[in-house]
Amino acid sequence: MSISASQVKELREKSGAGMMDCKKALAENNGDMEAAIDWLRAKGIAKADKKSGRTAAEGLVGVAADGNKAVVVEINSETDFVARNDAFQDLVRGVAEVALSTDGTVEAVAAATYPATGKSVADSITDAVATIGENMNLRRSQSLSVDEGVVASYIHNSVATGLGKLGVLVALKSSGDANTLAAIGKQVAMHVAATNPLAVTSADVDADVADRERAIFIEQARESGKPDNIIEKMVEGRMRKFFEEVALMSQSFVINPDLTVEAAVKQAEADAGAPITVAGFVRFQLGEGVEKEESDFAAEVAAAANG
Repeated sequence: MSISASQVKELREKSGAGMMDCKKALAENNGDMEAAIDWLRAKGIAKADKKSGRTAAEGLVGVAADGNKAVVVEINSETDFVARNDAFQDLVRGVAEVALSTDGTVEAVAAATYPATGKSVADSITDAVATIGENMNLRRSQSLSVDEGVVASYIHNSVATGLGKLGVLVALKSSGDANTLAAIGKQVAMHVAATNPLAVTSADVDADVADRERAIFIEQARESGKPDNIIEKMVEGRMRKFFEEVALMSQSFVINPDLTVEAAVKQAEADAGAPITVAGFVRFQLGEGVEKEESDFAAEVAAAANG
């Protein structure tokens, strides 16, 4: 089948592989993008943690917290210049505060009343577009809460209080000392910002994601030419390492690499005076998954695809 330049471009952005490798991967898999990514990974050409990057959305991530509840929102703008605008920063901060009174979904936040204007958040953003002179949108929002405990928040490289390019929430369930919970919660949130785990524990990792990894490991192991019983052991070992690397609680704690996150939380229980459970986390990095058109790059791919 014919492979288009746009398909090659998309696969290169998602995998980080070279153009000709991407074209071959698509040809070998009848144009199936996900199968082509797996093919590249099985051949050792693409990495598991390569995101569909080349992300380019500008704007800000904002967080707001109130004890056992916190929210994180992302509002996009066209340029980073606007993201440094005081009016835009006030808007993002205000929307985050409004989001605290909702269930955290984009729909609920957009429909909520924005106190500064008396209009909905959606209409207030529309008005801000006219005032600031650049397109903006509320891209996503999410909240975390616990019946008892703390939801800690963290902004990496903040540009102002509660605002930055990367925001994290971590929910801790515990009846322990609130200050201790807030301290360990912020440290775990910093860890999540640094490592971007897929889930809290290995049991929480999406089954489809785990199955896909296993299939790729099997294919890689088979290329070694070893017998099936050895391949099985190789795959199980790689899966254990995979879960250790992507599950929050089993990762080496960035604050103290001698401990896992689980062990660090366990240590904090002594100061908290009660057991602590990490109930969940949310991580928003500005522009994740939003592609930017690169005209010269597109021309480069077109030339290779048609060559």
